[in-house]
Amino acid sequence: MATLLDALFGCWHPRYSFPITARRGTRRSKAASVTGTYVVCLDCGKEMPYDWQQMKVLTSQRRIRSAMRLAAKQAA
Repeated sequence: MATLLDALFGCWHPRYSFPITARRGTRRSKAASVTGTYVVCLDCGKEMPYDWQQMKVLTSQRRIRSAMRLAAKQAA
């Protein structure tokens, strides 16, 4: 049942790890590939992208896409 709810609504747990920044040249998880930084839910283990500029967990697809566009502009 929890897996179904997670698939529909995403992680709803309130406890996250401290933001982790992936090192350059290392293999990155899907969450870390968005902004380079991610947090992990301490209850279910799900990794979510984290935006240092806004100091928020990126949960919606719209936020993730806008963060990816901003990162691409800054890299160029």
